[in-house]
Amino acid sequence: MTIRCLPLVAALALSACAAARTLPEPGPAAADVLAKASASDWRDLDPDQTLVFDSPAGRVVVELAPRFAPVHVANVRALATAGFWDGTAVVRVQDNYVVQWGDPTEKKDVGPIVRDPPAEYYAPAQGVPFAPLPEGDVYAAQVGWTDGMPVARDATDTQTWLVHCYGVVGVGRDMPPNTGTGAELYAVIGHAPRHLDRNLAMVGRVVSGLEHWTALARGKGPLGFYEAEGQRTPITRARLASALPEAERPKLQLLRTDTATWSAWVNARRHRKEPFFVEAAGRVDVCSVPLPTRPKP
Repeated sequence: MTIRCLPLVAALALSACAAARTLPEPGPAAADVLAKASASDWRDLDPDQTLVFDSPAGRVVVELAPRFAPVHVANVRALATAGFWDGTAVVRVQDNYVVQWGDPTEKKDVGPIVRDPPAEYYAPAQGVPFAPLPEGDVYAAQVGWTDGMPVARDATDTQTWLVHCYGVVGVGRDMPPNTGTGAELYAVIGHAPRHLDRNLAMVGRVVSGLEHWTALARGKGPLGFYEAEGQRTPITRARLASALPEAERPKLQLLRTDTATWSAWVNARRHRKEPFFVEAAGRVDVCSVPLPTRPKP
């Protein structure tokens, strides 16, 4: 395979070229990778960092990512504990973009949270676990995964941030960067809008149930907002999993991203062997690798 690298930025070009020369050769198929995964390759959801939204459309489960936006995540946890989202709604479904939820009246009291949080658009990278993707990236010097979340880094390993892959959850805001408290959230439901990276605070990713909200009717107002109250899907309850009775908690496990099994899973997505594929792409991007989940045995 011939790789031609055009140096837009010297450090990025060198990194991308080096990575392109060391892509792994084909290995086991995706189904075989998961079938051979050991119990230690999976991890349980932390109930204190798992947010559960119940609605008539179905249950949506979000794993929070406090290391990337600690103030915003603390706000989100406080809002859930106070029952803020009970009686709110899905207010926006924009095709190939996002689903957004919050208080459509914008009058509910958010309580004693940080009203003007900092613009937590990236976090220090030092000491943060990182499973890199060797292909490189268009939007960042490095991409990969941290704690199961798709992330990016700068060329000097100084900053890291969550990226806008499918299912990643961010905080809605007005124009000033410090106006998003966490009371209004959105999840990506379309082609990854990576141009939004480092422009909004990202607080986690949906690990289960997003299909319930992606199937909702698209809003007809500007940016996919619903124009009438009856078009919105109500949120009946939102709580941290740790606040729910044991029988009502989501019982899921996620594939760890710091294992050899994860590397094999990424490579299986790179070299697709399913019968449908005539020719595998031989490479993959960070948003094209889903995080496997399973019911807890």
